[in-house]
Amino acid sequence: MSFLVPSDFYHSYKFAVGYGRVFLIWFKWSAEPLSLADLSPSPDNDSKVRVAYQGFPGAFSEAAALKVYPQCETVPCEQFEAAFKAVELWLVEKAVLPIENSLGGSIHRNYDLLLRHRLHIVGEVQLAVNHCLMALPGVTKDEVKRVLSHPQALSQCEHTLSTLGVIRESVDDTAGAAQFIASNGLRDAAAVASSLAAKIYGLNILASGIQDDHDNITRFLILAREPIIPKTNKRFKVKLLELSNYSSSIQSNILCSKSRFAFQTSIVFTLEEGPGVLFKVLSVFALRNINLTKIESRPQRKKPLRVVDDSNNGIAKYFDYLFFIDFEASMAEPHAQNALGHLQEFATFLRVLGCYPADSTV
Repeated sequence: MSFLVPSDFYHSYKFAVGYGRVFLIWFKWSAEPLSLADLSPSPDNDSKVRVAYQGFPGAFSEAAALKVYPQCETVPCEQFEAAFKAVELWLVEKAVLPIENSLGGSIHRNYDLLLRHRLHIVGEVQLAVNHCLMALPGVTKDEVKRVLSHPQALSQCEHTLSTLGVIRESVDDTAGAAQFIASNGLRDAAAVASSLAAKIYGLNILASGIQDDHDNITRFLILAREPIIPKTNKRFKVKLLELSNYSSSIQSNILCSKSRFAFQTSIVFTLEEGPGVLFKVLSVFALRNINLTKIESRPQRKKPLRVVDDSNNGIAKYFDYLFFIDFEASMAEPHAQNALGHLQEFATFLRVLGCYPADSTV
């Protein structure tokens, strides 16, 4: 859940979900996120939107959830997969999970989970990430010997951390690093996390904006049990009904954008082997003037290698890939439907992950 810790008493709730009931357990310092073991089916008719995210309260994923759904009830989860499960088991209505960062690149774990689970992408949100260096009150930079944070956050602050000459320790979550320092009273350590995390866990910000590139943007996907079904017969128009759950700023950006592309679609597919097959697949979009915004490839987990026996060159082994593509078009558009129909001529597997409003706000 989303909360701020009282300044005079750093306590919060732990949420343990089991056998259809939610138990609130009072304990010191921080809410412990849901783990996979905590999850069991528990439908809830509460009208307030509940949004799962990975990490501790104060994580950047929580900030992304609140950007899209300002009045939502945020639910921290221990792992990315726990957030997927929370949606599947009706514990929450939505999940907001990072998919790529402008400095660190793609979050491959979440690409794998998109394929493993049957959730639908119903939106995206881009968040400017401002990293802060924080420590216990009274601790100075000179006293800091080690810095804890998520591996991507540490890599995004390479220059600052190199200047400090500190040991870097990786943890699962930026806000979790802040919580760990606060709960253990570590005076030789600092965390790289958000300013909200510093406020929640009572830490002092030693430096703000320590990322190497100040245009540090993370793109998050919004996942739900049911897909958005575009209902327009006109090109690139957006129904207000489809945007009703979004914040007013994102609605305004989509509806007032000078760009004619309001919706985008995400797909995943595999291909038959053969020369130029990927080129042919990309051509089905180019021939219809459909712009691709993202191409990602991942080796297939169950069949990572393809063995080719060539009488001239002997036996060779190649990766068999899954291809993830985002393109600027709605599935309600005939040219997008025709493109996917054409793609199926080459694909051994094709799945639409979602059709949703694009977000260009930061």
